[in-house]
Amino acid sequence: MTPEQWETIGRLVDWLDRENGRDEHERALRLIKLTEEVGEVGQAYVGLTGQNPRKGVTHTSADVADELCDVIVTAAVALHSFSRDPAATFAAKLDAITARTFGPPSTTQ
Repeated sequence: MTPEQWETIGRLVDWLDRENGRDEHERALRLIKLTEEVGEVGQAYVGLTGQNPRKGVTHTSADVADELCDVIVTAAVALHSFSRDPAATFAAKLDAITARTFGPPSTTQ
């Protein structure tokens, strides 16, 4: 995510902290919210594929993408409760995944 996007996430976290506090119960609820959003991705995908014959096709690929974005934002908000520097934590994790998948970055110039 860009610095501007992390700033927006920080504003969302500040708003939630003001409204709900930031105790252990609230931290747990932010994780539970993430599972709710993941469920909505599944629901949208089922609707996209028409897997429920009673309902048929009820969603589009755009609906699935929208729900995936909700998961990303919700995870970024929750990450603030478990990291002093969520942007750096995310960047380090992405770097580790990249190195594990593609090998270490080349140092030749």
